[in-house]
Amino acid sequence: MSSLLLTDRRCLLHETGTHPECPGRLKAIWERLGITKEVQTHDAWTRPFEPAPMKALQAIHDHGYLERVEAVCRNGGGYWDADTMLTPNSFDVARLAAGAGMAAVDAVMTGEFSNALSLMRPPGHHAVVSNAMGFCLVNNVAIAAQHAIDHYGLKRVLIIDWDVHHGNGTQDICYARNDVYFFSRHRFPLYPFSGKKNEIGTGAGVGATCNLPLSHEVPREEVLKRFEKSVTEFADIAKPELIFISAGFDAHKDDPVGSGGLHLNSSDFAHMTKIVMSLAETHCGGRLVSLLEGGYNIQALAESVWYHWNALNGNDV
Repeated sequence: MSSLLLTDRRCLLHETGTHPECPGRLKAIWERLGITKEVQTHDAWTRPFEPAPMKALQAIHDHGYLERVEAVCRNGGGYWDADTMLTPNSFDVARLAAGAGMAAVDAVMTGEFSNALSLMRPPGHHAVVSNAMGFCLVNNVAIAAQHAIDHYGLKRVLIIDWDVHHGNGTQDICYARNDVYFFSRHRFPLYPFSGKKNEIGTGAGVGATCNLPLSHEVPREEVLKRFEKSVTEFADIAKPELIFISAGFDAHKDDPVGSGGLHLNSSDFAHMTKIVMSLAETHCGGRLVSLLEGGYNIQALAESVWYHWNALNGNDV
């Protein structure tokens, strides 16, 4: 088993100050994973990768929207909405994060690595076709999925979103499609207040969306049990050729933005990783790409990512 990790020091240039989605998130992860200061002085850890070309962003997002975001950044940045902050470098950093997801797809689809983890920011799963929201500027996982379809001729991919918040942007982008299956396990009600069980897709995409909304009252053990049952059943329907994880870690019991999340412990993310890895082995030769989404208690985030990364590597943690 071989795993690729992609991260980049330029992500720190999306400098958001005291905002929950801050550079300190990645710094804490690097420290916990043992990515040294010396390694961080290079452009990328383990290998270089390029920002996503505009063509790749435009395959998912409205051209005019991308131009507006870029213009705001070039003019010094500011708040796009009450939650989402732009800085002079934010658009460039967002393109870099999207490019890491595409590079992860390449590494897995060429058979060089069994799986890959993209540890980049800002996150992406709330970004819709023509708007930023929820700290997200471009939808990294949707861009990566489109890259897999366009460049490797895949017919069916599966995105598994385990962030505490519903991946409304990814759902919106994929809702009428039958080549991208979308599964979201999330706390409900909670921002963005979408992701009900009856949201199953439309048109050609009917049945290609599956939501597992869980209340805060559901016990931790039941959260894990329902996740495994639901995602396994949906993967059997999707029969994916590649699986993605929108890997948010704010369902952790100590996460402030997730308001106590879904009571999960750090080690639970290793358990969920192994569940998804098993599905990847069953359906697509183990091909799995994971992309960082939320997680805002910095120490809990770092520890949870450590468990996730070790599980991807087949380590018994």
